[in-house]
Amino acid sequence: MFDSILSFINRHQSFILITHDAPDADGIGAELALAEILRKIQKKTRIINSSHVPVNLQFLETGDINDIKIEKWVSAKQTSEKPTIITGNFAVFVLDTSEEFHLGSAREILKNADEVFIIDHHEPKPSSKLTGFVDSSASSTTELIVELACFMGMELNRNSAMAAYCGIVYDTGFFSYAKTRIRTFSAAIKTLEWGAEPNHIYRQLMENSSSAAILLQRQALANLEFHANRKIALMFLRREDFEKAGAEFEDVENIVNIPLRAKEVDVSILIREKPTGEIFCSLRSKGINVSKIAQVFSGGGHVTAAGFRTQGTWSTESIETLAKKVLTCVESKL
Repeated sequence: MFDSILSFINRHQSFILITHDAPDADGIGAELALAEILRKIQKKTRIINSSHVPVNLQFLETGDINDIKIEKWVSAKQTSEKPTIITGNFAVFVLDTSEEFHLGSAREILKNADEVFIIDHHEPKPSSKLTGFVDSSASSTTELIVELACFMGMELNRNSAMAAYCGIVYDTGFFSYAKTRIRTFSAAIKTLEWGAEPNHIYRQLMENSSSAAILLQRQALANLEFHANRKIALMFLRREDFEKAGAEFEDVENIVNIPLRAKEVDVSILIREKPTGEIFCSLRSKGINVSKIAQVFSGGGHVTAAGFRTQGTWSTESIETLAKKVLTCVESKL
């Protein structure tokens, strides 16, 4: 099953691991777990992402994980920070995405790589140019990395097991999403055998929000709109909403899921602005394939959890234009 991955590993000695911009627990969990696998077989390994690890996931970087650090990519074009230096030959593992665009500024690294290989579990898009190992039946990319470790007869250390378990439960909604299968529980059990602590991960993911994040939820709900006989919930978070709540961009975690608690709501949409001016749209559903909707806007994801980003000036016109386009796509699927 994993022969193509092992062949790629055997062809190279030095690796850089990258996940999508605005990294989540699955992307980071997969990076940390794969990094340990590579270190165990004496491969040189670095993890470099476009952005810093979100505050709510920084606990994954603590402790002894074979001195593996998650670096932030800084281009030589950026004069405000010391640029990231990469020397020698290297290959790249792209984790939890098959789209080069979603790597953010770190996609510059791919230009100088000897070879690039993806490991992903999202539905591949026809436009995807990166190749590698994709299993869209898996619940998470981290699940695949745990299976790879087992296939290679390896065990992860405690902290890498914690990161792997975190990635699995994050991308399965604590084993509640549609892709949760027997293999998902099998992978999770392996991480427990290696030292993962479910209660600690739950508290870090679900009971560790700032008060500002709670206030941001209030702002989102204040902007809530219902459409299509309350089958669609739409929320906006403008720059001033973040400022009013004193919240950071990563504090939006789980807000998009709130409207799904209503029995009438089939799809929840959250459109939000990043300080850089990018507009992000998150989509969640109770069964409708929102990944196909996200692909219309050059995004992607899971059947019931997807999203996309777009460049543009944040204005009432751009909000309304984007919202109308997304609503039209969602309504066509109802």
